[in-house]
Amino acid sequence: MLGFISARQAGLDDPLRLRRAESTRRVLSLELNKDRDVERIHGSGVNTLDIEPVEGRYMLSGGSDGVVILYDLENFSKKPCYTCKAVCSVGRSHPDVHRFSVETVQWYPHDTGMFTSSSFDKTLKIWDTNTLQPADVFNFEGTVYSHHMSPIATKHCLIAVGTKSPKVHLCDLKSGSCSHILQGHRQEVLAVCWSPRYEHVLATASADSRVKLWDVRRASGCLFTLDQHNGEKSKASSEAANTAHNGRVNGLCFTSDGLHLLTVGTDDRMRLWNSSTGENTLVNYGKVCNTSRKGIKFAISHGCNPEFAFVPYDSNIAVYTIYSGELITMLRGHYSTVDCCVFQSDFQELYSGSKDCNILAWVPALQEPVPEEDNEKHHPPKYFGHSFLGASQPHRSFSTGTVIGSSSGGDKIGSICLDASMNPISLVPELIPGVYKLN
Repeated sequence: MLGFISARQAGLDDPLRLRRAESTRRVLSLELNKDRDVERIHGSGVNTLDIEPVEGRYMLSGGSDGVVILYDLENFSKKPCYTCKAVCSVGRSHPDVHRFSVETVQWYPHDTGMFTSSSFDKTLKIWDTNTLQPADVFNFEGTVYSHHMSPIATKHCLIAVGTKSPKVHLCDLKSGSCSHILQGHRQEVLAVCWSPRYEHVLATASADSRVKLWDVRRASGCLFTLDQHNGEKSKASSEAANTAHNGRVNGLCFTSDGLHLLTVGTDDRMRLWNSSTGENTLVNYGKVCNTSRKGIKFAISHGCNPEFAFVPYDSNIAVYTIYSGELITMLRGHYSTVDCCVFQSDFQELYSGSKDCNILAWVPALQEPVPEEDNEKHHPPKYFGHSFLGASQPHRSFSTGTVIGSSSGGDKIGSICLDASMNPISLVPELIPGVYKLN
């Protein structure tokens, strides 16, 4: 880590390199925060979470009870143990509360003064945060499963909506009406997501096992339909052509750069796609348990190397490396099925909601520094390691410029070790955690 700092000060290295290395270390050490609680208000399962991108301070939650709650994640008490309090809520006594389960909530991407919510009561509501009153309401013929606003759009104000109908609805905030309908799916649309790279590109997932990418400026609309076999399906196969999964596709999310798309389906598979060509990259994530009959919300990290996916897995949250498919860890803490999670990229924190009515906070582990006497007792002077920002380090042996071996156990990123001449050696993480090269 000293090598990172020295290179940054001298202008020899990209300043973001240090940030990526520390962000990655923090994600790899995520654990359940025993000192931070999120006030429990929902009387039923938590279906959806969203943290506003402006300050990263306020979080929305929507539950099966139809209630929408706004939390303040800031710790004003300055005490190590605190509870994230609800600032306000659209409770059961509110005259405009959703009548049935809230499936999706989302902040307006550019301002905390507005947020949206959609529900099984066949409505999409646009809320004024200050007055907590609906500024507009869109009504649909079928159940609303998902909606999404583009995080980067400057030329349109469209909200994509997936409903029980096979049609994808595009609602225009400027006109207050449904301006487009995208047709191509054969069953209900369970998930929708705008590209973070191209403001007119939309991805949709359906119960018909298909995932489609659309350019909403085109008359024909659909750019292509994702094919899990990349056009090379065996003639003897009984699987349908041009399907992304062998079951309902109920979750999708673009990577932060918009170059790839992750999808999950009820065939217990997760797949990574090239969003420009529609090619299945064939990354093997193993079995990803998914029995949900509706959409699930998973999250992707931002600013790490490699990037990670946080996917609900029964009552746990599975953490995968996106491009290698490696299962890094399982985050355990909920008592029932996890339906959603959201990643806070500024502090590398994760929040998850479950059918147990709880919202849990997962934060990077910070281990207290080891006293100097104990450090010298357990580590020979020639090979001792220092921790960066409280990160625990495994025993490692070094000759000058060569890594000889490492002990078993969890490796942490951010290790600084000294060689035989007592010179600092910076260890730079490779794509696989625990494998380092000398800088």
